Amino acid sequence: MPSTLKCDLAIVGGGLSGALVALAVQARHPGLEVRLIDAGDAIGGNHFWSFFGADLDGPELALVAPVIAHGWPDYDVRFPGHARTLDQSYYTVRSAALDAHVRAMLPRRAVMTGRNVLACSATAVVLGDGDRLSAGGVIDARGAGDLSLLKGGWQKFVGHELRVVGGHGVTRPVVMDATVPQLDGYRFVYLLPFSPDTLLVEDTYYSDTPELDEPTLATRIGDYARERGWHAEIVHRERGVLPVVSGGDFDAYWRSTGAKVAKAGVRAGLFHPTTGYSLPDAARLAVLIAQHSDLSGAALHDLTFRHAARLWRQRGFYRMLDLMLFKAANPDQRYRVLERFYRLSPDLIARFYAAHSTTLDKLRVLSGKPPVPVGRAIAALSGRA
Repeated sequence: MPSTLKCDLAIVGGGLSGALVALAVQARHPGLEVRLIDAGDAIGGNHFWSFFGADLDGPELALVAPVIAHGWPDYDVRFPGHARTLDQSYYTVRSAALDAHVRAMLPRRAVMTGRNVLACSATAVVLGDGDRLSAGGVIDARGAGDLSLLKGGWQKFVGHELRVVGGHGVTRPVVMDATVPQLDGYRFVYLLPFSPDTLLVEDTYYSDTPELDEPTLATRIGDYARERGWHAEIVHRERGVLPVVSGGDFDAYWRSTGAKVAKAGVRAGLFHPTTGYSLPDAARLAVLIAQHSDLSGAALHDLTFRHAARLWRQRGFYRMLDLMLFKAANPDQRYRVLERFYRLSPDLIARFYAAHSTTLDKLRVLSGKPPVPVGRAIAALSGRA
């Protein structure tokens, strides 16, 4: 028979953002009954998440530190006319480590995997088997809302973790290798060396369309490996399609998944508009929620909405750059925008990725001759492109 369970906080969606909220709240309020609910069998699914060392510090970094699987002191970028090593740290989280840490830190009853959710409100969750959760507050972290309400392009990728016979020789992450043929927009290959003989190879595109031809991208990954003399087997696969946002109606996007329910992660619009990185925003929101004294449904809604709306307003600069990238640059020339960007100072680049660009940073990014046609840039910014 269906039953009604009670808890203080129900988090719907056991991805990165939902998991970090659960960890942060449990650590700060160990007496609260927390429930983390996900339809999948594992918390975090089957993913990698990465971030730059300057993205997080203090309690946010402390929250994420136990699930960091790999870290490097620097990283490379490569373009047709420019290559560089940046003396800045870079880190990666694996979903398997996140799942294990959540299960170690939360009571067994708190982790409710394999449970479909039919609906949720600010104080209740209805499960697919008829059970209900009555909660003091609910946070919905189940993924994107109605993306048609936002404007922009797409970052899409296929990744293969490879085990290379005899080793691969890559010593640091290559965040962008744009020396590859420019296809379907701005294309680059992303490399993460996990050990001397294993690495992640992602074929990534800043594209006008979200369609992902996985077999074709898998073939290109294989070609990339063979060109480097790597004889490899695939030990892990992943894929993704992320929005690169240049505009839209934030309020309508928020309402598309329920006007009065607290939200987290991509569902709240919390990701870097240009890079799509979501881990820094997820950690910041988790700490913000855990530090809040009122975890009722109404208070959580107000807290998360105001936080996400404030960041949306503050990040207009990045959306403007996205607009220029997609509307002013020819698809096969978009790499020039990033090539020019990576000639700027390392500190400016770090602040850009952390979404903490200063006024001087913004002026420096926009100064000089733009790497896109001036007329098309003006048209894009004026809404005529």
